[in-house]
Amino acid sequence: MVRVGDQLPKFCLKDQTGKEYTRDDFKGQKLVLFFYIKDNTPG
Repeated sequence: MVRVGDQLPKFCLKDQTGKEYTRDDFKGQKLVLFFYIKDNTPG
């Protein structure tokens, strides 16, 4: 469980075009991650 004030865990995620992003790509910026189930989505 991530709590307020915790350091963001390392991650590697792909966007809809297949480009990979890591936590370091957003260093110094605000970031919102939205996770959703694949069911009933075009993804």
